[in-house]
Amino acid sequence: MKKTFASVLLALVFVTPSFAQETPTEREAARDVVKQINALSQSLGVQAMVAKLSAPDKGRDEVIARVKQLMQSELLPMSDWITQHPEIGFQETQAVAKLTAYLQAHDFEVTMPVAGLATAFIAKYKRGAPGPNLGVILEYDALRGTKGAFHGDQHSAQGPVGMAAAVAIAEFLTRTHTPGTVTVYGCPGEEMMPPEAKTVMMEAGVFKGADIIVRSHSFATTSRSAAGFGTCCMNIDGVKYTFYGAPAHQLTAWNGRNALEAVIKLFNNIDSVRSNIRPEARIQGVITEGGAAPNVVPDKTSADFYIRYPDGVYLEQVAQWVDDAARAAALATGTKVKIDHYGKDADGISLATLEELAFAYMKQFGATGVEPEPGKPKGFEETGSVSSQIPGIGVSAKSSNFSNHTYGMEADALKEIGQEGFLIDAETMAAILYDYALHPELRDAVKTEFTRIQGLFGEYQSALQKAYPKPEIAEPK
Repeated sequence: MKKTFASVLLALVFVTPSFAQETPTEREAARDVVKQINALSQSLGVQAMVAKLSAPDKGRDEVIARVKQLMQSELLPMSDWITQHPEIGFQETQAVAKLTAYLQAHDFEVTMPVAGLATAFIAKYKRGAPGPNLGVILEYDALRGTKGAFHGDQHSAQGPVGMAAAVAIAEFLTRTHTPGTVTVYGCPGEEMMPPEAKTVMMEAGVFKGADIIVRSHSFATTSRSAAGFGTCCMNIDGVKYTFYGAPAHQLTAWNGRNALEAVIKLFNNIDSVRSNIRPEARIQGVITEGGAAPNVVPDKTSADFYIRYPDGVYLEQVAQWVDDAARAAALATGTKVKIDHYGKDADGISLATLEELAFAYMKQFGATGVEPEPGKPKGFEETGSVSSQIPGIGVSAKSSNFSNHTYGMEADALKEIGQEGFLIDAETMAAILYDYALHPELRDAVKTEFTRIQGLFGEYQSALQKAYPKPEIAEPK
């Protein structure tokens, strides 16, 4: 049986190259970088290490049993409560109060607020000893919806899931006198920018000193990522376009300048060039301010856009195109436009060492909806600010029959499918932290893989710069 399991893992590692990076352009332009990443994964002996680490282990079984006890007795009910009391980003006061009180009751010292964010916090285990600093990210914000806030991404569970892993591994370190400590990072507003909470926290030094970070996120399948560069939801440029005109009575509209016409023309201008933009791009916007009254020419309007592309290089071209569309809209309507690039999500790093190990554990713990082959590379958190600088893993066991950002996924958080997925996430996170604390060979492999992939990013970016030439258009004579 062990031989069969090892051979399956070996096969999975060898199919990884097919999924390195997200688009054919990336894979072709950066093929030399991709080859180096794939060769690195194989040279580290990932499949053999995973088979060794995931073999039966009494100490790990005790940690997993504690995770299960915490989830079933206290933390799944907490997840249910947060699901039923959703709060949007940076307003998660009730959820944070429950999470921090629980951490304090389990020997964590909480500091809040941090990085100038009212609902961000850091919790450090009081009884930790010098050794690996094991980090756990918690999230708890709800989505903004037309019917009000709702947990269509099941962020309501991410706090309880992360705390189960954090408390169980912290108790193990103390009980067995194992060197190491645990730090929990409470990260608000995952679904909102600005500000990008993790970026703000990273810049403020909140994550400084973490050796590894684990995090969970709900999904409709059980999956893991290939090694490389990427993000969950493409690189994003968050941009706000505000148009300024002049008011007038609508019956004498020639005395004003219509900012609503300008923002509508922005959307039309974007549609007019979509056929010239690579098909993987996504330009998504809403009008957030459209005027005050139908009998007054609107003198101020705003639109909020997420401009997306799988890599940051071509994203710059797309964002420039949208900016020019806004300037053209202003010129055409006699208005003025203010362009505010207020936030970014960028590439993070995913590691075969941690992705394959987590995948083995999820299957071992009974995950369903397993995707047998690795998906696109993506950092363990969406901003890239943390996952490009600190190694880690985002665990995703199936917890819903519905896709993300839906009412169906929210409903599943309260059902057996959700609670089984949350338990598997917590068990997997704890198992990863257990292995990292006890096995120097895993720490060395993670550090080696992360450092080498991180060092390839400049070469990767340079290769993509050559892949996206702009056509030259002659000056009219």
